[in-house]
Amino acid sequence: MLALGLDTSCYTTSAALCGTDAFPRQERRLLPVPAGERGLRQSEAVFAHVRQLSQVLLPLLNSAEEPIGCVCASASPRDGDDSYMPVFQVGLSQGQALAAALRVPFFTTTHQRGHIAAARYGTGLESEKYLALHLSGGTTDALLIDGGHLKPLGTAADLHAGQLVDRVGVKLGLPFPSGPHLEELARQGKSRQRVPVSLEAGGLRCHLSGAEAQLMRMIDAGEKKEDVAAEVYSVLCRTVLRLLQRAAEETGARDALIAGGVASSLLLRQMLLERNEKRRLGLKLYFGRPEFSGDNAVGVALIALDKMKRAGA
Repeated sequence: MLALGLDTSCYTTSAALCGTDAFPRQERRLLPVPAGERGLRQSEAVFAHVRQLSQVLLPLLNSAEEPIGCVCASASPRDGDDSYMPVFQVGLSQGQALAAALRVPFFTTTHQRGHIAAARYGTGLESEKYLALHLSGGTTDALLIDGGHLKPLGTAADLHAGQLVDRVGVKLGLPFPSGPHLEELARQGKSRQRVPVSLEAGGLRCHLSGAEAQLMRMIDAGEKKEDVAAEVYSVLCRTVLRLLQRAAEETGARDALIAGGVASSLLLRQMLLERNEKRRLGLKLYFGRPEFSGDNAVGVALIALDKMKRAGA
């Protein structure tokens, strides 16, 4: 029996199938963003999802070798009654209709929970109490996961990690989303840690708008693109570890799962691991598979599979 997951985010249209004994399979497609732009308006993204969802669903459904036992869709960005984005209504409505047609249960979850479930898959992280840091275009969230409970600890006060990557990338003439292209540049550059980390005193709220302003000034001053890119990853690495350090002090949890599209960067992972060891921070860092780190429906399908098991189906 398979679980079908759907996720229609601000970046990607995605669907995935997960089974008890089967490795997750997914199909996804980036939203079409014109060159030089930093994303789509919600109305444009909704229309793109309506066009693209069948294009990712059909090949996935045609490949299914077992019956589909349930459908699940991410219905909102995060937990909470005030969390809402129109884009998620596409996956939600089509998922409900598909479940009704198949006469199977329909579940909902959040985009953030899907990211965490996908990142955790196959990591060997066994503790039910751990830290999670969700790094994407719309989140820089530090969380405590304790069993099924998700407790927000801190976030970015102004600009998120993925926004910093994409805004600097687009300014440098790179496509959107800019992550892979900016990382390639950064590997050729050198950081001198010129951009400081900004964390509120005694808290878990970081500020990245100042970093953006300084990086933009460096670009306008004609500094090497490669060095500017390297500074982006340097400030992100130092900010992430400072957030995790404070979260560990507050909660006592030392295991930390890094999730989200920004966390798919192999360069950032390498920098985090090296700095954690060099500074003897005592954190145990876990990273999801790169293909399960960007926006995807794998975590949504894994959550559906777990819900189906708990329901005794």
